[in-house]
Amino acid sequence: MSRRRHIGKGSLLILTIVGLAWLTSHPAMLLPAEPKQDEMAGMEMPGMEQSRTPDASRLTPEAGTITIPPERLQTIGVKYGQVTRRPLEKTIRTVGRVAVDERRLAKVTIKFHGWIEELFVSALGDHVKKGQRLFTIYSPDLVATQEEYLLALQSRKQLGESEFPEVAGSSQELLEATRHRLHLWDISEEHIRDLERTKQVRKTLPIHSPIAGTVIRKEVVQGTHVEPGQELYTIVDLSRIWILADIYEYELSFVKAGQKAAVTLSYDPSTVLTGRVGFVYPMLDPKTRTAKVRFELANADEKLKPDMYANVELRVNLGTRLAIPQEAIIESGQKQVVFLHLGGGKLEPRLIKTGIKTGEWSEVLTGLKEGEHIVTSANFLIDSESRLKSVIESMGGMPGMKMSE
Repeated sequence: MSRRRHIGKGSLLILTIVGLAWLTSHPAMLLPAEPKQDEMAGMEMPGMEQSRTPDASRLTPEAGTITIPPERLQTIGVKYGQVTRRPLEKTIRTVGRVAVDERRLAKVTIKFHGWIEELFVSALGDHVKKGQRLFTIYSPDLVATQEEYLLALQSRKQLGESEFPEVAGSSQELLEATRHRLHLWDISEEHIRDLERTKQVRKTLPIHSPIAGTVIRKEVVQGTHVEPGQELYTIVDLSRIWILADIYEYELSFVKAGQKAAVTLSYDPSTVLTGRVGFVYPMLDPKTRTAKVRFELANADEKLKPDMYANVELRVNLGTRLAIPQEAIIESGQKQVVFLHLGGGKLEPRLIKTGIKTGEWSEVLTGLKEGEHIVTSANFLIDSESRLKSVIESMGGMPGMKMSE
């Protein structure tokens, strides 16, 4: 809508200038039709002594310039501005989806088959601490391995002082092999020391949470038979989350890791959260011409929930650049025109080339110099789009339509 509004204002501006210039050079069109010679005979008309010749001072001697009396420019509301260097800021807005931080995600599995005996965390959404018991499991394989370990421990005690080194070495190797098997099954060193101390085989083994977080998936109930590798719980730390958003191809060059972003929620736009660009994904969607960008932010109160939608605004500082108001530019196809104010009602159309557009401002690459004065707005004539295009096209052949060095 902003671009269309600027084109509309530009349309009014050029039609105003061209129309007034044409009327100025054809003043007879503004005069009433002259009576026939025979009708004028014997008639004394007031103002007869005034010349009907156009004012030559209003015509432009320079090729390509248009002269309009300053009082008329003031009447139609023409405004001027100076070409200056100013700080520009690019604003990128998008909508993202809240996702869990994959680096703060843990899946609870086991490496042996067994049966769930007791369930201590039984509901989705439960908060758990690191090391908290989730459930206990009975496994015949685990019981048998504990028994083997106790036998190996007893064997080493009896044969460790044998006068035959081979016998003593074999008992030690058996003990280490059994201990290694327990380690492969994620049996902690604490449990092994407890087994050595009590000499009691534990029928069930407690399984603990590997991280502090929230249970977002649970696949077991009491008495469930489980297999090695089966995912039993999924736990995630939601104190930090991701927001995954799509950024258009033409905006990707402005997005860098580490940039700050403002995040708001549709149901609470007054609260603004601060995040940072964590990663720009390397793949582009060929259909939407967008790439995924990951924003990371703190979520200590867990206000942001996975799969929520959030509005993301990224402001990029572009530094100081030569710029003019966008409403000063008249665009038609690949042509971009502004009117240079030369003073004394003289206006010169100038072809320019623009760069980055930010809000109400447009970067000028070529065609203008710092300090020059240009027409920035005028609202007077309303005409059709076809009229505007024909006027601009005709300007392409005007000798004064030149690009400033």
